[in-house]
Amino acid sequence: MAAPSCIFCKIIRQEIPSAIIKENQAAIAIKDISPRAPVHYLIIPKIHIESVAHMSDTEATVAAQMLILARDIAADAGIVGFNLITNNGASAGQSVMHMHVHFLAGKDIYEHGLSL
Repeated sequence: MAAPSCIFCKIIRQEIPSAIIKENQAAIAIKDISPRAPVHYLIIPKIHIESVAHMSDTEATVAAQMLILARDIAADAGIVGFNLITNNGASAGQSVMHMHVHFLAGKDIYEHGLSL
């Protein structure tokens, strides 16, 4: 399932170019175009799910594959410490209404209180 006007669906369909880091059967990881850390990737499910709040129980396997992809990215790059952040809904800072996880590394986001 895809949303025709969703920017992340367009990236997945390769209608919009992006720097792909890694992918698996359920998700793709791309470089964030506005990085907030030395390493900042977006892990995006290949099916359109608006947010965690909209995810069905049957789509939970997609979320698990997103976490597996994060683990594999870290292992491949030798990254020991990283943060995974997801915003759910506009009031929580979600700007693209397609579930995604920010993979951040190389910066202590808690050094001066949570700061990105």
